[in-house]
Amino acid sequence: MAIIFPFKGLLPPVEKVEAVSAVPYDVVNREEAAAKAAQNPLSFLRVSRSEIEMPEDQNPYTADVYEKALANFARLKDEAGLAFDDNASLYVYKLIAGDHEQTGLVCAAAVDDYDNNVIKKHEKTRQQKEDDRTAHTIAIRAHSGPVFLLYRDQEAIDEVIGQIQQDAPLFDFTAEDGVQHILWPCTGDPAEKLVALFATVESTYVADGHHRAKSASRTREAMRSENPNHDGSVAYNRFLAVLFPASQLNILPYNRTVADLNGLSRDEFLE
Repeated sequence: MAIIFPFKGLLPPVEKVEAVSAVPYDVVNREEAAAKAAQNPLSFLRVSRSEIEMPEDQNPYTADVYEKALANFARLKDEAGLAFDDNASLYVYKLIAGDHEQTGLVCAAAVDDYDNNVIKKHEKTRQQKEDDRTAHTIAIRAHSGPVFLLYRDQEAIDEVIGQIQQDAPLFDFTAEDGVQHILWPCTGDPAEKLVALFATVESTYVADGHHRAKSASRTREAMRSENPNHDGSVAYNRFLAVLFPASQLNILPYNRTVADLNGLSRDEFLE
């Protein structure tokens, strides 16, 4: 069954949340990441893609890149005024893109669920990307991006999440791509109810973030080997995730471009 945990989020002040927010590390190349962060010293891309502050020919997978990420993270905490939430919370997270809306739950997910296949996967992962995010996570001692998980809808979960949205949100802003992001903290009885309800969810599924999830497992393995006092309560047993009900997902095409038919005719290639 799905094990989820509240956690103390590291949050920017309301007036800086839009500046700090950034696209996922792997949806932009180096040039695009650098361009997005160029006029914004608070962009989280300076942590998740720290090589953008280094020479253009910099190998992005070397130790000095992860050291730069740690230094940039420390600087961001100071300059943006990032602070831990007062309470361990779950966070209701709503995205609005045009006519489409989806509302999920930000939580700490259990690495055990990933390793035991309670969290189902549908992609193989590549060693280089695994190595990169594992090294990055260990260097900054934080998960810098959530894993996008989905679950089969439950009316009881919908009801609790709907109730939480009756309160004023903590964050509400529209990013440069036109997507609106709204966040509500969830503590106390509603959080306890959601933890209990998800304990009845048989499986969750990775919609996006296979490498982030795998690197969380590898991070736990590495940290556990160095900790003689390891137990299940240590933070590296968990990773950042957002759970969305399956009915709300909008699955878009992931088209490929063929650049060369390799000597075949069009019909031969299609065959």
